[in-house]
Amino acid sequence: MTKLVARAAIALGVFACTGCEHAGPNRLPYGAEAEKIFPATSPAQPEDDVLRVGDRLAIRVLGEPELTSDLYRVDGNGHIQVPLAGELPAAGLKPSELRDELVRRLGSRFIRNPQVAVIVTERSKTTFTVEGDVKEPGIFEAKQGTTLLSAVAQAKSPNEIAKLDEVMIFRLINGQRAGARFNLADIRRGNAPDPQVLAGDTVVVGHSALKGAWREFLQTAPAFNLFYIFR
Repeated sequence: MTKLVARAAIALGVFACTGCEHAGPNRLPYGAEAEKIFPATSPAQPEDDVLRVGDRLAIRVLGEPELTSDLYRVDGNGHIQVPLAGELPAAGLKPSELRDELVRRLGSRFIRNPQVAVIVTERSKTTFTVEGDVKEPGIFEAKQGTTLLSAVAQAKSPNEIAKLDEVMIFRLINGQRAGARFNLADIRRGNAPDPQVLAGDTVVVGHSALKGAWREFLQTAPAFNLFYIFR
């Protein structure tokens, strides 16, 4: 019996140490530093009535069939290309604001008193990704007010071996990849702010090596051995 207990203790120790050896320190910002990068409220969330990347536009210029088309699209840099007017910034503008800029450019050099209409014919869908130790990782639609808690909930919550104090958000900010770490358990208890999740973000739920090792041990150890060990 003593040998059996000793073997079980050694096995559990090996699992635990294995997890420690492979899990290096997470150096991403945490706590107050994380909250500065990913605040609970963010003005970066696009309004419903402004243009954004991927939107398809119909532009009508009265009497100018060469400029009139239903195939204009806001490109990945947030611009559109219009003959004579050239490249125009569009993302973040209202359709009426883009129309006014087109009128200004076309009227300044090419067309007298241009009559222009800008119509959004297809809205792009904006998404975020949830990866790691969740029950159903995937790509989800980003909506106004999406937070870290609701993002993880859309992935059907963390699984049994998730590391709740190592839930990360990654985002491109001014062309640079930024990331930070959050404690989901603290957020659930109301002890920490629930950061906004925006379109283009990636949420990664960390893995608990110790939980994983213990789960594997319970699944592989003979049932009668466990009975004697914990009797």
